[in-house]
Amino acid sequence: MSIIDTPATDTAVIPGPATPYQGDIARYWNNEARPVNLRLGDVDGLYHHHYGIGAVDEAAIGDPADSEREKKVISELHRLESAQADVLLDHLGDIPADGTLLDAGCGRGGSMVMAHQRFGCKVEGLTLSSKQADFGNNRAGELGIGDFVRSRVCNMLDMPFENGTIAGSWNNESSMYVDLHDLFAEHSRVLAVGGRYVTITGCWNPKYGQPSKWVSQINAHFECNIHSRREYLRAMADNRLVPQAVIDLTPDTLPYWELRATSSLVTGIEEAFINSYKDGSFQYVLIAADRV
Repeated sequence: MSIIDTPATDTAVIPGPATPYQGDIARYWNNEARPVNLRLGDVDGLYHHHYGIGAVDEAAIGDPADSEREKKVISELHRLESAQADVLLDHLGDIPADGTLLDAGCGRGGSMVMAHQRFGCKVEGLTLSSKQADFGNNRAGELGIGDFVRSRVCNMLDMPFENGTIAGSWNNESSMYVDLHDLFAEHSRVLAVGGRYVTITGCWNPKYGQPSKWVSQINAHFECNIHSRREYLRAMADNRLVPQAVIDLTPDTLPYWELRATSSLVTGIEEAFINSYKDGSFQYVLIAADRV
C-alpha cells in the first residue's frame, strides 16, 4: 500500500485491531479522557502521550503561595514532555525533507508535529484509537500541515508500508502493548537499510530479578505488559536492528514525576513510578538502533 493513497480522514478502510487484546486497547484509548493529556497539550497545542525529562525550572513555577502556581506547574510539565520528544528526535539523526518518518503508537500526534517542524518531511502515525487519529488529523489540519502529518487507525504489527520505504521510525512509550519480536520485525521490514529506529520506554530492570509490585501496578493501570531491558536488546538483535545508543533516562524523568505528584493532574499512578524508579526495579531508557 502506498503511504499517500488513503485520505487522512478515511479510517474505516484501514485494518483494525487484529486480536481481542488490541480491541480492548483500542476501546481503552477511545474512552480515555484524562485531563493530564489535554490540559498539558492546551499549553501550546502539542498534545503528547508520554512523560517528561529534564530538571524542573523552579523559578518558572514560582512560590507555592503564588495563585498562578498551578498554571505554571502545568506549563512546566508540558515543557518537560516536549523536551523528551526533542531528545528522541535528536537520535533520529539527519532526515531528508523528502523522506518519511513513522510514529508507531502516535497518540494525539504531538511528536509528529515536532518531527515535521524539525525535518520538513512527511510523518505517518499509527494508532489503534480512532479518537486519537481523528484528533491528530484535525490538529494537523488546523496547523496547515495535513499534507505532511497524518494519523491512521492501524495495527503497528501489520504496518501499511512497503518494504524499505521509511527513513526513520520510533515508539514513544507504546511498545509495552505488543510482542517485541513482532514489533521489531515490522520496523525492520519498513525501514530502509541504514534507517534509524528509536524507542523511549519504561522497562523493568533485569538486575532486580522480576517485575516489582510497582511495575505490576503500572501494568494494571494502563492495561499493558512492560518488558525488561534485556528483552528489547534481544528482540532488536534478532531483527537486524543494531543499537547505537542505550541511555538510562531514569534520573532525568524522576523530577517530572515528583513535580506531577504535586499538581492537580494526579491520576493515582505517580507513587508507583516514583518508587520503582527510586528502588531500581523500573528504568526509563532510550535505545537508538540502525537497520542493517
